[in-house]
Amino acid sequence: MQLESKDLVHGEPVPARFAFGKPDPEQHMALSDNVSPHLLWQDVPDGTRSFAVLCVDPDVPSVADDVNTEGQTLARDMPRVDFFHWVMVDVPADVHELATGQCGEGVTPGGKRNPPGPDGARQGSNNYTQFLEGAGELAGRYYGYDGPCPPWNDERLHHYRFTVYALDVEKIDLPDDFDGPAALAAMDGHILAEASITGTYTLNPDVK
Repeated sequence: MQLESKDLVHGEPVPARFAFGKPDPEQHMALSDNVSPHLLWQDVPDGTRSFAVLCVDPDVPSVADDVNTEGQTLARDMPRVDFFHWVMVDVPADVHELATGQCGEGVTPGGKRNPPGPDGARQGSNNYTQFLEGAGELAGRYYGYDGPCPPWNDERLHHYRFTVYALDVEKIDLPDDFDGPAALAAMDGHILAEASITGTYTLNPDVK
């Protein structure tokens, strides 16, 4: 299986248009356009009955105490964990492309309740739900696509892995409200093939 995009280039920076946050010279970060990127997958294996689409950043600090704190930096070698930016399952087998912005555009304070996407697909919560807990009007349940916004004081370049999975089941066994780890666990044993594109992003002007 192969994955292509008009908006993303493997190994290259994700354009700010597709990010949750963009650099700001005064505040370090400002909300960005948060547009879901174009994805096109081909060479799908026989027996595919649905697809899942996930975007994961594996470079998120495991301890958030000093995240976005003036006078502090997050060491490049500190322990890291996965941060799910997009979890979509039950994408019909006849859907092989997502248009730019088809699955979201703009930042919705409190999160999108019913994010757009292909008919029949279900979208789980992403980790902005946890990250923005207690963040005033931004706090809430975040579903669907919300793009990159790494800590502006992080010394590490973040990587964003967009993966499409071909599955041998039409529907994944998940409750109505699910997240990334639950989706991966439910997909276990049903993955026929997968393909990925990885982009990079940083809000730290000293990181390249």
